[in-house]
Amino acid sequence: MSEGRLHELTDAYLALARRIELGGGEERLARIRAQGRLPARDRVAALLDPGSPWFELGLLVAYDQYDGQAPAAGVVTGLGLVEGREVVVVANDPTVKAGSWWPETIRKILRAQEVAMRQRIPIVYLVDSAGVNLPYQEGVFPGQYGAARIFYYNSIMRRYLHVPQIAAVMGSCVAGGAYLPALSDVIWMVDGSSFMGLGGPNLVKGATGQSVDAESLGGARTHTAVSGVAHYRAADDADCLRQIRAYLARLPRRAGLESRRTGPRPAAVPAEALHRLLPADHRLSYDARQLLGALLDGGELAEFQPDLAREMICGHARVAGWPVAVIANDRGLIKGQPGSRPRFGGIIYAESAEKVAYFIETASRERLPILFVQDVSGFMVGPEAEQAGIIRAGARFVEAMATAVVPKLVLTVNHASGAGYYAMAGQGFDPDFILSWPTGRMAVMEGESAVMAVHGPAIQRAQAEGKPLPAGIAEQVEAMRADYEHQLDARYAAARGFVDAIVTAEETRDQLAFLLQVCSCWDGPHLGPFILPPLDPDR
Repeated sequence: MSEGRLHELTDAYLALARRIELGGGEERLARIRAQGRLPARDRVAALLDPGSPWFELGLLVAYDQYDGQAPAAGVVTGLGLVEGREVVVVANDPTVKAGSWWPETIRKILRAQEVAMRQRIPIVYLVDSAGVNLPYQEGVFPGQYGAARIFYYNSIMRRYLHVPQIAAVMGSCVAGGAYLPALSDVIWMVDGSSFMGLGGPNLVKGATGQSVDAESLGGARTHTAVSGVAHYRAADDADCLRQIRAYLARLPRRAGLESRRTGPRPAAVPAEALHRLLPADHRLSYDARQLLGALLDGGELAEFQPDLAREMICGHARVAGWPVAVIANDRGLIKGQPGSRPRFGGIIYAESAEKVAYFIETASRERLPILFVQDVSGFMVGPEAEQAGIIRAGARFVEAMATAVVPKLVLTVNHASGAGYYAMAGQGFDPDFILSWPTGRMAVMEGESAVMAVHGPAIQRAQAEGKPLPAGIAEQVEAMRADYEHQLDARYAAARGFVDAIVTAEETRDQLAFLLQVCSCWDGPHLGPFILPPLDPDR
């Protein structure tokens, strides 16, 4: 089979990613550098260990909104290594509307904070923002998940979770945004380029009539030598990042989940073979075990109940030496027991739901992280399924997944549809990380199924009468197909934060290994955005 859909969609994604990574464009990047400052992505690169892993959260968020004026929502968020330890990084991009906060900026920062809280790892804020993007303040300022939620998470991390928060004010930091560094543990400022204040010189002039320059009002020397708001002063961006690296190197590490990690072994199937494995038509079958062979050490999977409910693959494996419990949808036509009907791969039946629920509960007791390799079209419907108790079995599957206390990683390969998407650790159940290949398709159902659900009677009537569909209905059908095809695209899901990242087939294994490493940092329950420790009322 020649390289097709995965290859084509990967190329399109990579071209889009390169464009987004330019932020506000080459001209604005050059302007930042001409000022002796580093652009956001250069700051992140200088902070992280050279050549170390980087998992970016939400690169595509908002890229297709606001007429393309908000690439990455004006903030770089992700996970990397600093002096060998796992950290979350949040870096405002001053080339995108001066780093101001769009509604999606808030969501990205909150997601980054939730990762830090869930994994109990340090978070570094590289602040360079003009504050709220005022034309869009309705989506930024009010509401339960508005900007105030950032400061709530700041406070919970600082007071109860003891998650280190390091803030570097490397440009502007005004108005309510100043509380983000103020609620961190330590604050750096950069001589000559930092400003932090509840109001800038113009606002002060309008509110009080006083004329004051920015440095005297809220510059690095004012806040490190006069107000005491900031704690360290750096000569320039590079010096600031060097100091933060040294600070993180001194911090003690918490004891995490002790896994018996073995030496990593290469996968059995080369990643480039996946481009030929995945069919050009997403509806066609492929060998799911071959796919797993490109992800798992030696391609080895110790299968759990391999001869039962074979449309669901469960087993134990390793990814770069990290132990993991694997759950994957098989595709194609699955032969059943003698005398029974074949089953459709990608569909969850009552028997398979019971099998997976038991496997999840066991993995949770054994404290093994779970990898969901998702290509699911939903739960089986029809009289046989209902009589077999599909609703109850599906509920057991969902409950087992939702209440498992171990890390959950999701890789969407093709379909993520119906309640099967929920059961396979959909976003609403707070999996630790969600990755998608460029071929991922997320929706309640496929477009053709939606068309039949809405317009089925009219289509069937026209077919029975041997007539074309009425013009109005035909237009609605085509419009619905086009809408679904657009919304099913992995880039659409990534732009709205429904997945953490789109990853290529070639980088999937390395990214999964790094995320398993990150998830091992915390040995407590991985439930919700955070779990509070027992509280001391006198604290």
